[in-house]
Amino acid sequence: MKSLRLILSNPRYFAPSWAFASLNILFGTWAIYIPQVKGDLGIDKASLGFALFFLSLGNFTIFPLASKIINTVGVGKATWYGVLLISVAALLPFLAPNYYVLLGGLFLYGAANGFLDISMNTLVTEIEKADGQNFMSAAHGFFSLGGVLAGLGSFMILFLDNPVLHIVLAILLVLGINLFFYKNYFHIISPPIEKEPFKLNNFRPLLLIGIVSFVIMGSEGAIVDWSGIFLQEISNAPVSLIGAGFLAFSITMTLGRFLGDSISAKIGSVKIVGLGAFVAILGYFMVLTTNMYLAIIGFAFIGFGFSAIVPELFRIGGNIKGVKTSQGVAFIAGTGISGFLLGPVILGYLAEASSLRLSFMTLLGCCVIVLLATFGLRKKK
Repeated sequence: MKSLRLILSNPRYFAPSWAFASLNILFGTWAIYIPQVKGDLGIDKASLGFALFFLSLGNFTIFPLASKIINTVGVGKATWYGVLLISVAALLPFLAPNYYVLLGGLFLYGAANGFLDISMNTLVTEIEKADGQNFMSAAHGFFSLGGVLAGLGSFMILFLDNPVLHIVLAILLVLGINLFFYKNYFHIISPPIEKEPFKLNNFRPLLLIGIVSFVIMGSEGAIVDWSGIFLQEISNAPVSLIGAGFLAFSITMTLGRFLGDSISAKIGSVKIVGLGAFVAILGYFMVLTTNMYLAIIGFAFIGFGFSAIVPELFRIGGNIKGVKTSQGVAFIAGTGISGFLLGPVILGYLAEASSLRLSFMTLLGCCVIVLLATFGLRKKK
């Protein structure tokens, strides 16, 4: 909790952390309305999965360009511009009058999302180096906190009954706080990023960790995009509770990330990955009962289980013998982001071809694989 106190007591650290929260406030608000957008446009699950692919495509498109832009304008300015871009782009999917405009809107939203993601992570890294303070994990906790705020906002559906007004209010919240704090990081400049060639003989130790990263973040993306539809279609939840699964997931994800560092210090990185997978497995069993209340509790278990896994994978990947830290972290980031973006798409096609329940059974199977993989990680430690 030391890093959390640091963030809350110093605007230099709160400002970039709020950028993390901002990203998920807007993305979480979009996730809440996915079932309604699907119904309003009259599209099936496979078409929705293809639309979400355009969100992923926008992210992938910006990745090669982001570092050049950041180095040109400065990481502080890039983060602020990213906040502005995502605030505009978040409106586009809500304003789409048809399916094809939705595809274009999601592509632009994905690109803005990816640009802010890279900028703010680079910004926190530079501040950590300059100040000798570690708050990256807690900053990611603020990302989860943004999901909690978006989940709480789902109860506004009962009063607003207007998706566009809802996202506008979320944008005003994001911009209002960022306008007050962005000057604390606007001046920060990031040094040029040096690319280092990846050595093939070092690939094998990272492969298993990369697979785990792909699976966990793919599952996380699936929960974000499909938990509401699962509660609506499988658990027959009322409209007022279709966002409750995402809210429960986000609350426990936030709590776990703020507690993760202290737990890891006691039991070690590999054990916390295994423990997290085990807790998530219990959660998936609850979700698959299809009972609405058990499913919501299950999503909470999954969030707590997932919370510390990805930070620990970065820690393991950055400390593999013979692999430079930047190479290990980049590889884990690449596989994780690929999973987060592609997981919901794959789940959509699987749900359309068979059933959404089978899709969640597949996610359960993936968590079992992660649990088994921790035994391999101990051998390669």
